[in-house]
Amino acid sequence: MSRESTYSFEFYPPKTPEGTEKLAQVWRQLASLQPRFFSVTFGAGGSTREGTLATVKSLRADGLEAAPHLSCIGASRESVRDLLDTYREMGITRVVTLRGDLPSGAGPAQIGQWRYASDLVEFVRSHSGDLFHIEVAAYPESHPQSRSPRADIDAFVRKVKAGANSAITQFFYDAEAYFRFVDEVRARGIDIPIVPGIMPITNYAQLHGFCERSAIDMPRWIELRLRSFGDDVAGLRAFGLDVVTRMCERLLAGGAPGLHFYTMNQSQASTEIWRRLGI
Repeated sequence: MSRESTYSFEFYPPKTPEGTEKLAQVWRQLASLQPRFFSVTFGAGGSTREGTLATVKSLRADGLEAAPHLSCIGASRESVRDLLDTYREMGITRVVTLRGDLPSGAGPAQIGQWRYASDLVEFVRSHSGDLFHIEVAAYPESHPQSRSPRADIDAFVRKVKAGANSAITQFFYDAEAYFRFVDEVRARGIDIPIVPGIMPITNYAQLHGFCERSAIDMPRWIELRLRSFGDDVAGLRAFGLDVVTRMCERLLAGGAPGLHFYTMNQSQASTEIWRRLGI
């Protein structure tokens, strides 16, 4: 089946007025690239619920398509129902539905009314019918808490059968992991678009932390090169642009149905990769 490619950018809600002003400048720069939508994250345990809603409202006020994240953790049926109704009134047509992360030190009592993203997908469908296009997460290198790669694939299949329309992957730096994941879910009869999540490389220490927390396998040759730059920020960023652009080229040539950029509320690296790809 032929589908139009989907290109999108992700933000996290700012915590200060200065951050809010800066992010508005960033999304206006990125809006000139005409992406399909901008997604807005939902903090651990719902910690950024109000910030997510405020950011989505600001994006809509600028006439932009926004896709807010919804999380199981710490959520009740009533709170999610209220959010869905609010988003419907705002003209939102796409949501990113996730299990989410527990805040540091949280216990089982803070999990909320759903344990799995598939349960939340099912609730969104039962409450809103086909109003929302539902995105879910995919993990080419397996979710860090999954019991096994097969269990991770099983969880993904359940989300799709519950009503997901498409998926965005966790970021990765091994294109083969993405292609292998897609092949495995296709073999299970899943044919929804699975868009690769792309994390530009701009800061080694920050990226190293993200990879450790999310169990992302950074190829050794990339890791060693990044370490070797030391304080040479310009050299590291130039290398990062080359590595990520080439991976994106391979993904698109191999049939990936678009790209989703984890911007970290910055525009420069994503814009440059976009330009190099000729999107």
